[in-house]
Amino acid sequence: MIKWTDGRALVATGIPAADVEYKGVTYAIGQANNALVYPGLGLGTIAATSKLLTDGMISAAAHSLGGIVDPDQAGAAVLPPVKQLAKFSQTVANAVAQEALDEGLNEDPITDAKQAVADAKWEPEYKELNI
Repeated sequence: MIKWTDGRALVATGIPAADVEYKGVTYAIGQANNALVYPGLGLGTIAATSKLLTDGMISAAAHSLGGIVDPDQAGAAVLPPVKQLAKFSQTVANAVAQEALDEGLNEDPITDAKQAVADAKWEPEYKELNI
């Protein structure tokens, strides 16, 4: 695809793919995977105490991913890498929660979407059991 379009193609695959070298530019191939959106979509919806999951919230999730990669970098992937899921799930959740608030879907009074997401987020703690 990159050769066929002389480097103008936007490429993403459903599985991890190796970088592609073409005319001196290394093209990072993004992985289009449900994992890119769903964790942040769920967290943002829950954090905003939204009554519904709307097309606007899904659109906000998808658009928030586009702002993570650098389109000015030659060969940049069109999507962030799945291995950075925790980092951009936060970005997606913030966008989804804000859209829910903008649409007036929150059941609880929330004025700060980012704070609501931060408050709803949890980190697992593993403790050793002495058995």
